[in-house]
Amino acid sequence: MEKIRVYYDSHGNTLNVWFADPKLEHVCEETGAEVILVKDRQGKVIGFEKLNFLPGNRHAIKTLPVEVLVS
Repeated sequence: MEKIRVYYDSHGNTLNVWFADPKLEHVCEETGAEVILVKDRQGKVIGFEKLNFLPGNRHAIKTLPVEVLVS
C-alpha cells in the first residue's frame, strides 16, 4: 500500500486526499456533495477532493490531524 497523501489548499479551501500516485489520475467524478472522486484508468478510486473545506481553527492550522492505523 502506498502512503496516503493529504494536501490542504488554504487559498482555494480544498482538501485533497490521495490513496495512490496522483499521476495515475484519469477521470474525476462529482458526487454532488462538494466531493470529487478521482479515479484511475480501471475506474478505481485513488483519491478525492473536498471543496469548500474550512478547518475549525484556520489560524492555528499548520498540519492536519491524521490517525494512522496499521493492522
